[in-house]
Amino acid sequence: MDLETTGGRAARDRITEIAIILHDGEKELDRFETLVNPERAIPYNITQITGIDDEMVAEAPKFHEVARRVVEITEGAIFVAHNVRFDYGFLKEEFARLGYTYTRRNLCTVRLSRKTFPGLRSYSLGNLIKHFGIKVKDRHRAMADTQATVELFERILHRDDSEEEILNMVNLGVRQAKLPTNITLEKLHALPDTCGVYYFYDQHGKTIYVGKSKNIRKRVMSHFAKQTEKARKLYQAVHEISCEETGSELVALLYESHEIKNLHPEINRAQRARTAQFVIHQTVSEEGYLTLQTARVNQKLRKSMTLLGEYAKLGSAKGALNRIVENFGLCHHFCHLDHTGKPCFQYHIKKCKGACAGKESPEEYNLRVQEAVDYLRIDFPEDFLLIDQGRSRDEKAVILVEDGQYKGFGYLSVEDNISDLETVRDAIKPYAHNRDVTRIIRQFLYKGEMKVIQLSSKV
Repeated sequence: MDLETTGGRAARDRITEIAIILHDGEKELDRFETLVNPERAIPYNITQITGIDDEMVAEAPKFHEVARRVVEITEGAIFVAHNVRFDYGFLKEEFARLGYTYTRRNLCTVRLSRKTFPGLRSYSLGNLIKHFGIKVKDRHRAMADTQATVELFERILHRDDSEEEILNMVNLGVRQAKLPTNITLEKLHALPDTCGVYYFYDQHGKTIYVGKSKNIRKRVMSHFAKQTEKARKLYQAVHEISCEETGSELVALLYESHEIKNLHPEINRAQRARTAQFVIHQTVSEEGYLTLQTARVNQKLRKSMTLLGEYAKLGSAKGALNRIVENFGLCHHFCHLDHTGKPCFQYHIKKCKGACAGKESPEEYNLRVQEAVDYLRIDFPEDFLLIDQGRSRDEKAVILVEDGQYKGFGYLSVEDNISDLETVRDAIKPYAHNRDVTRIIRQFLYKGEMKVIQLSSKV
């Protein structure tokens, strides 16, 4: 198969031409080709490459008019393309706009060519056409490139051990003989290639493992392709598999965390206690001043400390300490941020009230420290919503943080008014707040890749 499009991003651009050749490994069985009206202008630079312009597609069928034919001709087939991620991604996106989930096993002739013909300068379709002397009339038109891909694929099929390599790629390294008795390759390929949470059950229906992935099918299959102790346990114990699509990776992580704590899967080790963390902890100086400090700790040290906050990175711990020092006017000496001796530098520039110089009593200073500690113990000092993609194009995922804690997640229509907090609260399914969900949400906030709507400030 090959597609021509208005650009390189499936979520933004549209298909302008489709070509499909149905092949049984020996001969062609059927073919289909058509121009497609993308319902938008074709950029000049794209026309220069493909030769397809607005006039050519003006009377062409829209995608929804050819969708049934695409489904029928590819039913039960393996989706083969050169750089399959591009073509498969565009086709999935077009079907998603129609509210339909298009799923096919797929195979990339770029990857297959690298395995079969090692050492070539380039594995672009154009270079392979030149290397093998494949005759092409209209390069960068869908059917011409599809025919070239078919000829390339036939050359690969004629090589020794090609069938084994193809099956290995299509099945992501999984062999039927390596699967548990009740699990088949067909069952694995029927899993969605979308984001969500998946479950492994034993023969009594008990959940023995919970995981999450941006591609459920690929991740589940990877469990059975590995030669590890966990893979051996799964092979012996798994009797059935199910999954729940979430759309949002953040929701998948939060839901996975909840399910692991709720179901206690015996094989699952994804959220075992960490042996090392960065923390802010509290001590008392000889003079009676409360002191704050960052440190790296293990389980043994943790028991002897007064912990105020835990962080995945030292930089995050130091950043949190610096913020409360600045916000509450704490002394750098008693927060172990100034190692030049007493009094601290901040006192000299009148930003410290003088605890380090004996100018502020422990009682007065400690009141501010306690205020800072109370603030620090609030995992999220502001109320906010996180907005992410939903399970379909028509919905969005919403994660609510309120009163310093994670409240839960839910889904809204893309047409719903996010600014109506009551509508949001009605959609939210409540889930427990804990250290793990705090860490997960903080990581996503740190990435800065998700829409955040601030609701209010607690300080």
